[in-house]
Amino acid sequence: MGRGKIEIKKIENSTNRQVTYSKRRNGIFKKAQELAVLCDAKVCIIMLSGSGKYHEFLSPNVTMKKMYDQYQKTLGTDLWISHHEKMQEQMRQLKEINNKLKREMRQRIGQDNLDNLSMEQLQGLEKNIDASLALVRGRKYHDIKTKTDTYRKKVKNLEQRHGNLLFDFDKGEDPQYGLVENEGDYESAAAIAFANGVSNLYNFHLQPTHLGPGGALGLHDLRLA
Repeated sequence: MGRGKIEIKKIENSTNRQVTYSKRRNGIFKKAQELAVLCDAKVCIIMLSGSGKYHEFLSPNVTMKKMYDQYQKTLGTDLWISHHEKMQEQMRQLKEINNKLKREMRQRIGQDNLDNLSMEQLQGLEKNIDASLALVRGRKYHDIKTKTDTYRKKVKNLEQRHGNLLFDFDKGEDPQYGLVENEGDYESAAAIAFANGVSNLYNFHLQPTHLGPGGALGLHDLRLA
């Protein structure tokens, strides 16, 4: 029983269409391989399915580059000339933009001659310089403000710590702080403290129960807090 003829039109069912593509692709590749072996032919087949999948067949000892070169040589054409011309045009445009930017930079710093510029060009250059200057000034003022605010915070913190220390030293009712009758006794106590390696008066206090004769302070009267 012979095989029925299939109407040549697009298969609407996507599953059947993919199955048919896979089977016929394999059949074409098989025939191409037989042709390459039997006839010593160079065969190159490229296929793209409806879903975008890429498939290719190359006869043995043949690369895609060799096939392109042979194709161009046989037909006397260049497959890459249009692409090369497009790249050349893009490069030319980029060079023009680069030269224009360099010229504007030289004009802004006064290194380029301004005699050939029209009034409109001079006005545009002036606006550009003013805009750039405004950006630079804005950045400078922002940095100054940031540094000033930081300095003020540090000063405020130091003033607060200084006030806390003065408040702690002025406490008269706290028994852990020794009372100094006059400024001379306070200076004597401070001198003794520094002589014995005490650099922070806040870290030691006096023991009133170990006062020497006449209320004089001895080395054993200083105690670290």
